[in-house]
Amino acid sequence: MKTIKKRKIGGLALAGMLALTAVLSGCNSGASKEAAPSTPSTALELKDGKYDPPVTLTYLRPWGPEIKFKSGEDQDNNVHTKWAKDKLGIELKNQWVSPSTNNAFETKLRLSLASNAEMPDIISYRGDFNLARELIETGKFVDAGELFDQYASDTWKAAVNEDPSVWYPYMQDGKRIGIPILDYSYNSDPVMWIREDWMKKFNLKAPETLADLEVIMETFTNKDPDGNGKKDTYGLTIGFKNWLSTWMSDAGWVFGAYGTMPNQWNLNAEGKLEYGSVNPGAKQALATLADWMKKGYIPEEAGVYDETKAAEEFTAGKAGIVVGPHWMPSWPLEDVKKNNTEAEYKAYPIPSGPDGKAGRRGTANDNGVILINKDMKNPEVFFTYQNYLFDHYANPKAGDEFENGFAEGYDWAMKDGKVTTDASVTGGYAPEKYTLTFDGARIPSLNMATLAKFANGEEATTPFEKKLKSGVPVPMVEAAKIVQDQKDIALKQMFTGAPTMSMQMNNDILTKMEKDLFSQIIYGKAPIDAFDTFVEKWKSSGGDQNTKEVNEWYQSVTSGK
Repeated sequence: MKTIKKRKIGGLALAGMLALTAVLSGCNSGASKEAAPSTPSTALELKDGKYDPPVTLTYLRPWGPEIKFKSGEDQDNNVHTKWAKDKLGIELKNQWVSPSTNNAFETKLRLSLASNAEMPDIISYRGDFNLARELIETGKFVDAGELFDQYASDTWKAAVNEDPSVWYPYMQDGKRIGIPILDYSYNSDPVMWIREDWMKKFNLKAPETLADLEVIMETFTNKDPDGNGKKDTYGLTIGFKNWLSTWMSDAGWVFGAYGTMPNQWNLNAEGKLEYGSVNPGAKQALATLADWMKKGYIPEEAGVYDETKAAEEFTAGKAGIVVGPHWMPSWPLEDVKKNNTEAEYKAYPIPSGPDGKAGRRGTANDNGVILINKDMKNPEVFFTYQNYLFDHYANPKAGDEFENGFAEGYDWAMKDGKVTTDASVTGGYAPEKYTLTFDGARIPSLNMATLAKFANGEEATTPFEKKLKSGVPVPMVEAAKIVQDQKDIALKQMFTGAPTMSMQMNNDILTKMEKDLFSQIIYGKAPIDAFDTFVEKWKSSGGDQNTKEVNEWYQSVTSGK
């Protein structure tokens, strides 16, 4: 459940909820398999589901610091690469290996592009959206949509079709250049996590509104909830070094209480896309945050805290509230009890604003992209690999090889005659993280639907359900039900196309202007009415043109033009 790979989309593009029916039917109806440059001239034959002799598939992907290997194993030689060769006859080979930290992977890949170095068969990427677009625009990769239509299994196609707009960020000239890497639906939609032992100590009621929440924050800030005799706690921890609406330690819900979501394009009442940071509701949200900062409800360091650092204030017992995904009990909230064995925390719904509005940042059904080299002789090899994972790993049947997990002795083990996924027994290895697509294969609707089933008291029956239940703490199940119950307040990024011409010219300037002014308002260094001047300047400095072009894009994808 520790799925913390965030999409760094720089405010340009992002996650969608539109229907792609007309666009995709237009792409598919005129597609000719014979004319597709990616169709192999001589397809390799499978013998009992395996290539014999084995075929090599070269690839690139960033390797995060959370990925660990057993002694003697590495990125090219591990339980997963052995499985791929033994089961499918596919030898997986990194073209080169680079960590994901400090933009090392991105830097090396850009240098490779600049020197016109040979690209691998496959690039799997999760990270900076701008780099994904740079790769697409090089012309080095095929129309993967045609290959997907031709080779993808029914299971994989059905998973993508749960939300066909996942294709949008990776399209160019009507072609689906990149295949979206699917994630679980609502996977990073936030709930409100509150120190339940502090709530009980002061007999506080659940916060249904911002007014209710302010009572709690006042108590947590000024009434010594940890009982140490010092004024060293505060109500809410947020971190907006990267942005206000983000994947953890989020403050976007404050804007949602006033009917908007900052740093993204939202659908307004007139059916048009508008930039959330210039909606009048953003002014009210900023005034609220400035008031909370002045009262000490949020940390003075919020502006320099990133998402993880801000969350550490909650796990360390300094803050009583943090807002983030339902899976936070797996990480980082397990540290709460490590730091204080008496501590308790509980998930609560996102509260509403003075007019009864509530809103949270909605997350996409995808979190990365697969690009296929136009010079790859046999692209069907990749589909053989990924189809198998969707058909057998994503939602395994009883008796399947992945029934208990990816590999015995890694993510599961036998103890006292029973299957366990306890990391203290298995060593905490996660071989699905070694796969080309980072998580093996995911069917978007499956995870949250299963957690909601548990919350309703239903039993786990399938291998997926049993595995999930064995590794999911009760607070996570309760939080998942809250996410599902509040699904109608999710505000997803509605512009998921490539940056428009206007954005390419002025987005850096507009983004800097926005971040600087919003920070100044929250810290009380600029009056709230400075927001009105900002909106005027934003519009005249390219914002109006951005809005025009974004809506032209929106019309094109919703009308099938």
